[in-house]
Amino acid sequence: MLEAALFLYTESRRLTKGVASRFGLTGPQLAVIKMLEPVGRLSLSELSERIRARNSTVTGIIDRMEREGLVRRRRSSEDRRVVHIELTDAGSKLARKIPVEPFQIFRQVLGELSARDAADLKRILMRLAKRVQQIVSDADEKSAVPNASADDGAK
Repeated sequence: MLEAALFLYTESRRLTKGVASRFGLTGPQLAVIKMLEPVGRLSLSELSERIRARNSTVTGIIDRMEREGLVRRRRSSEDRRVVHIELTDAGSKLARKIPVEPFQIFRQVLGELSARDAADLKRILMRLAKRVQQIVSDADEKSAVPNASADDGAK
C-alpha cells in the first residue's frame, strides 16, 4: 500500500514537472494557472488553500508570475484587505495552450471508481491526512524556538 501511495505521489510530481517545463513554468506555477483558468480569480488565501501551501510561499510564486506577465493582483472592492489573483491575457493564452493539467489524469481515474469505493477512499484519505497534520503539528511544537524576549531577560 505504501508503494502505491509513493507511486501516485512521484508520478504526479513527474507529470507536473514535465508538463510545466515544456511551457517554461515550474510545477506550482502550472498548478496556479490551471486553477485560475476555469474560475477567473481567487484570493491569495483561496489559492494557498487549494495548492496546500502557506500564503508566504504562494506570494513568492505569484510575485514571479506577475513579473513574467502571467497574473495580476487586484484588491477586492468589497474588502480592501483581500487581494485577488487573476490571469492576464498572456496567462490565459498560455493556460489554453496547456492541454491537460496532470491532476486531471488522477481525477479521471478516481472518477472511474464506484461511488462506494470513492467514498471509502475519501474517508480513509481524510483520516490519514488528519493524522499526518497532527503528527506534523506536534513535531513543529516540539521543535519551536523559545521566545527570544524571554531569553533576553536571563542575560
